[in-house]
Amino acid sequence: MENLKDIPEFSSEAEEQAFWEKHDSSEYLGWSKAKKLQLSRLKPSTQSISVRLPIALLD
Repeated sequence: MENLKDIPEFSSEAEEQAFWEKHDSSEYLGWSKAKKLQLSRLKPSTQSISVRLPIALLD
């Protein structure tokens, strides 16, 4: 059985983000028991933008 560390409680989302940037999630979560999930009904959010590129880059 895996000896996993307890995930601390966070007072803000920024604090949680800073924590996960510095820590490996495999020490806290049992990824070996993770299940694959398909989110086929989600629609990607898109927004049109205009970008000017030199013709040489397009070639």
